[in-house]
Amino acid sequence: MLYLVATPIGNLNDITLRALSTLREVDIIASEDTRKTGMLLKHFDISKPQIAFHEHNEQRAGAHIEELLKQGQSVALVTNAGTPGISDPGFTLVRRAIAANIPVTMIPGPTAFVMALVLSGLPVHGFTFRGFPPRKSGARRRFLQIDQESPHTLIFYESPYRLQAFLQDALAVYGDRDAALANDLTKMFESVQRGPLSSLLESINQSKLKGEYIVVIAGAGKGQKIERDDEEDEI
Repeated sequence: MLYLVATPIGNLNDITLRALSTLREVDIIASEDTRKTGMLLKHFDISKPQIAFHEHNEQRAGAHIEELLKQGQSVALVTNAGTPGISDPGFTLVRRAIAANIPVTMIPGPTAFVMALVLSGLPVHGFTFRGFPPRKSGARRRFLQIDQESPHTLIFYESPYRLQAFLQDALAVYGDRDAALANDLTKMFESVQRGPLSSLLESINQSKLKGEYIVVIAGAGKGQKIERDDEEDEI
C-alpha cells in the first residue's frame, strides 16, 4: 500500500493521530527532503528508514518505490510540509501506483492554500488553485491572463524573491482587485494582509520578505456580484 501522508505546514501540533500511526507502521518513508523529515520523525520519536523522492529524481526513485510496493512493502510519501502532490512531488508516484494496480490511500491534513483562502475573506464558493506561476514576467502574464475573466477566486504560491514582480504583473493583468497575502501560516508570526493589489504591493515594499507566500485574488466582477446576491438572498 502507498500512503500519502499530509504533514504540518508550520505548527507541528497540527499533525493528525492517523498520520503519526501510519508513519510508525509503514516499512519505509519516501521523503522530499530526508533531513527535514528526519527532524519531524525525531520530534515524534519515530524511527523508520527513509528514501529520497523529489523533483530531481522522481522517475528513478519512483521506479524503485514501485518495486518495493510490488514486493509487499508499505510506503508512506511525505513532503517538506503540507499535502503530497499539491505543488510538491507526488503526482507521478500516484499515477505509477495506479497503473500498476497498487493500492493507494491518503492521510489528509494541512494544505496551505485552503487555509489562506478561508482567511482571505474572499468568496470561497468557487476557486481556482494555480500553484506557482512562471518565473519570467512575459510567461507569467500569459499565465495570469488565462483566468482574467474567471469569476472564481484565484490562489497562487510565490517565493519572497519574486513576490513583488508577481503582484506588479497581477495588477497589470487583473486591475486593482481585492486580494490577500498570507505568510507563515500556523507559525508564531502568521500574517494575512488584505486589501487591493496596489495596497499589498505598497506594503511589501516596506517589509523584509521571507518564507513562502500564498496570494489570493478576487475573481472577475461577475463572481463578486454573485457572492453579493447570494448574501442578499440569505438575508
